[in-house]
Amino acid sequence: MCIRDRPKRKDISSVLIIGAGPIIIGQACEFDYSGAQACKALKEEGFRVILVNSNPATIMTDPLLADATYIEPIHWESVEKIIEKEKPDAILPTMGGQTALNTALTLDKNGVLKKHNVILIGANREAIDKAEDRQLFDETMKAIDLETPVSGIAHSMSDALDVQKKIGFPCIIRPSFTMGGTGGGIAYNISEFKAICEKGLELSPTSELLIDESLIGWKEFEMEVVRDCEDNCIIVCSIENLDPMGIHTGDSTTIAPAQTLTDKEYQIMRNASFKILREIGVDTGGSNVQFAVNPDNGKMVVIEMNPRVSRSSALASKATGFPIAKVAALLSVGYTLDELKNDITGGLTPASFEPSIDYIVTKIPKFAFEKFPQASSKLTTQMKSVGEVMSIGSNFQESFQKALCSMEEGLNGLNSVSSNGIFASDDQIKSELTIPGPKRIFYLADAIRKGWTLEKIHDLTKIDYWFLDQISELINIEEDIKKMSLNELNKEYLQNIKEKGFSDSRIAEILKLTEDAVRDYRKNLDVSPIFRRVDTCAAEFATSTCYMYSSYGGKCESEPSDKKKILVLGSGPNRIGQGIEFDYCCVHASLAMQEEGYESIMVNCNPETVSTDYDVSNRLYFEPITAEKILDIIEIEKPEGVIIQFGGQTPLKLANILSEKGVNILGTNVDAIDRSEDRERFQELVNKLKLKQPSNATAKNVNEALTKSDNIGFPIVVRPSYVLGGRAMQLVNNTKELEKYLNEAVEVSNSKPILLDSYLTDAVEVDVDVVSDGKEIEIGGILQHIEQAGIHSGDSACSLPPYSLSDEVQNVMKKQAIDIARELNVVGLMNIQFAVKDEEVYIIEVNPRASRTVPFISKAIGNSLAKVASKAMVGKSLNDQKFSSILPEGLSFVKEAVMPFDKFPHVDPILGPEMKSTGEVMGIGPNFGEAYAKAQKGANKILRRSGVVFISVKNSDKKYLDKFVPEIINAGFKIIATSGTADYIDQLGLPVERVNKVSEGRPHIVDNLLNNEVDLVINTTEGTKSIEDSASIRQSALRNKIFCTTTMFGAFAIIDAFKSNEENWTYSSLQEINK
Repeated sequence: MCIRDRPKRKDISSVLIIGAGPIIIGQACEFDYSGAQACKALKEEGFRVILVNSNPATIMTDPLLADATYIEPIHWESVEKIIEKEKPDAILPTMGGQTALNTALTLDKNGVLKKHNVILIGANREAIDKAEDRQLFDETMKAIDLETPVSGIAHSMSDALDVQKKIGFPCIIRPSFTMGGTGGGIAYNISEFKAICEKGLELSPTSELLIDESLIGWKEFEMEVVRDCEDNCIIVCSIENLDPMGIHTGDSTTIAPAQTLTDKEYQIMRNASFKILREIGVDTGGSNVQFAVNPDNGKMVVIEMNPRVSRSSALASKATGFPIAKVAALLSVGYTLDELKNDITGGLTPASFEPSIDYIVTKIPKFAFEKFPQASSKLTTQMKSVGEVMSIGSNFQESFQKALCSMEEGLNGLNSVSSNGIFASDDQIKSELTIPGPKRIFYLADAIRKGWTLEKIHDLTKIDYWFLDQISELINIEEDIKKMSLNELNKEYLQNIKEKGFSDSRIAEILKLTEDAVRDYRKNLDVSPIFRRVDTCAAEFATSTCYMYSSYGGKCESEPSDKKKILVLGSGPNRIGQGIEFDYCCVHASLAMQEEGYESIMVNCNPETVSTDYDVSNRLYFEPITAEKILDIIEIEKPEGVIIQFGGQTPLKLANILSEKGVNILGTNVDAIDRSEDRERFQELVNKLKLKQPSNATAKNVNEALTKSDNIGFPIVVRPSYVLGGRAMQLVNNTKELEKYLNEAVEVSNSKPILLDSYLTDAVEVDVDVVSDGKEIEIGGILQHIEQAGIHSGDSACSLPPYSLSDEVQNVMKKQAIDIARELNVVGLMNIQFAVKDEEVYIIEVNPRASRTVPFISKAIGNSLAKVASKAMVGKSLNDQKFSSILPEGLSFVKEAVMPFDKFPHVDPILGPEMKSTGEVMGIGPNFGEAYAKAQKGANKILRRSGVVFISVKNSDKKYLDKFVPEIINAGFKIIATSGTADYIDQLGLPVERVNKVSEGRPHIVDNLLNNEVDLVINTTEGTKSIEDSASIRQSALRNKIFCTTTMFGAFAIIDAFKSNEENWTYSSLQEINK
């Protein structure tokens, strides 16, 4: 029950919000959005807000949002230290995904909440247990006459096998208390079943599995529900999965509102959702309930419910304009829905009005399988997507095609998967439709193009006929357009196909014309988009918020103002190589423009982020970041300038088109971007400034590459030109490896040259961020990488300030960075990567834009680099802004990357030049060792502090053992090693036990790892062959949660970490650090 003393609880004055930690697959930036909303809402209500979250890349951990912001590991011991210090009255655990819920439960189980007299708000322990504990959930559903899938619970392999006998195959395995279906899967035979159960039991914190009958092929629906303490319940939104059951909802294309439910079915589901919330006991806040419906007989079962804000809540918030997280936070402190006003209608309606929408929303997930060639790209009940896009249209076809254009995958609609006009074989299409992968919808479109019947496609995919008909109509229109010339598309026909979401670029491709030709023709016929508002009430009431989407036909509701305004282009879907860091920069750019008296306009298509929150910018356009849509918005809004340097590669790709069309791009000149990215022009710059660069070459065909590689000398880093996140980048050690790369990984041509760089062995890599107003140039921060050069900078841990670079070297880098900024006439941000070898400084690359290190440095120096840079772009000097990048006295800051390897068990967890991390954490301490140890803990890597260390290093690393081995023995470790490394340690006269390589017979090192006889792994290798041979060592270490480092510099950092004792760790908020 909730204690009522209108309007809010008086027994609480401070609230601790637990964040979700680093971005991982299954738990992404939607929790930055929900956490940021909760912090803002509670702070506005006068509560003291304390936040703990280990992720520095988020807006949520900005010191402005909470009263005390702790960037610390989200582990109950660390959180207890913060509770001791801050003494909050309550904890709100429903804003940080599964991480926050599990942490709150552990604090409760360990008596911490009772000891410090802290209450849980927003969800109680019983409700969390009833929803998350599979057995309790099933019993609860039976009590209210709702069916759940036939299932059983297992706590061991023998339990699991008993349950399987009852249920039969196929069956679905889901571990309790995990997120994004982690560790789960579908088993069709006993060996698959055992493999999934073994991993699931390992990953569930309670070692509990739910084994369900298979509902594969059933339709899947979700309801987003909000309830307050007076038992008012509303449905914010219904969501339908285009993909039937069997694919995790995070990996499915979803549509809101549900399209294929009859009104009666919808009411039954709505009532069931309310019953579930009441019975589970979710007193206040947002929950998400998932249903499956058998299409043959309409039977409905409840799959699960989440008693917290979820990924779907972010989607539903953006789809309807109803801020679920904000409302949930206020309900948790005693408000009721009828007391809260709906912001979007300017308070004309209360929050207890169910949103009604007069448009269709489509969400499509984004995958990154190209980063993990060894991983299976088949979609199952375990989530594998790394991000998502959402789009809004007046009908399904428009919404769906706009979403495809938002994907940043070179799509302009339902592109064919055929190559050179030759379709995939019938067998391949059949396989792709039956066993879903990330491109299923495109194979489905090709099947229609090949003349397959919808019945046949439905039998293979079980996708509802309604969706198949809609897609089939789009393919038929494409066939019609093929038979016409541009002039035959009359105004009415063009208007009609634009209403169905055909992009100018798609029409141009079908007609074999340029996009500009189609755009000009369309404008001459006066076929232009209109903009509609997202208003939560289907246009029944006037709306004061400017949250818009484009459509065709009808009245335009944009009503642009005549104020001076700036357009900020967002970064599109979250993906590996371009994550939430760029969203952080875009939000700061928007806020900075408002502070400088401009109206800020945001364009983005990512539903998970803070930038697409309707109250961050003055005006929000939820649109694909494509030339067509951006130019349409610029034509109606007429901004004074556009900011493109904060959204990563997404808006930068539009730089040339926009500047050709006369758009004023703020900040550094577009030509400077080309000077730093074009190889030959960059070389001229390097020579002009007398800088050093590793020897390199550009090759336009295979023979040229082989000849030039001989001149440079191996090892060489090879990659295609113009990439972000090191796509298809590789370190090759000899001609044979280079040939293999050129034939398998990339195509080489005049228009797509490849770049060859000499690899600096054993060099230290350094990131330098610079901010400039065009006259004054300041160094934002110098970050020393912990892993040596050759590991992608996004995957390397790094330290601010540098922990072992001499002042001389740092001064050389500062001078060079300032020279480069001056030469390129940088206005705004610039990031430079240097490598230091034998005290010599080499320049690796220059990016005159925001980089992923910006939020991390900003949190450390207590000054947002993105905000300072944005103001500089509109003419406010660094001097006027009183900018300073001085670090707080006596503190070290370490950033550590978080890898998704646990989702892809067949992938080798080794670091290399291609970026693979999904997120990052930050460790703060009085010295490098403590900061590094905290960062490891934040990244969920467990450092065992004594025991047995396995060492196996490549020849070029053996020289480091002279120093490393005595230190690791001193730290309390016994050493085992394979022959080559053991011989070297023997010669040092130090104790070592020999162990077999996998190829040398049993028992070998992997047996030791699987038997948990090893506590730390130091394993460095080079060359394709030896990397393949030793992959099983790294995979086994990962499976058994044994700390493994694949670089010697990382090994030395561990020694520093051992010097810091966890008992004595210090905890300070950013506000205290940056007083």
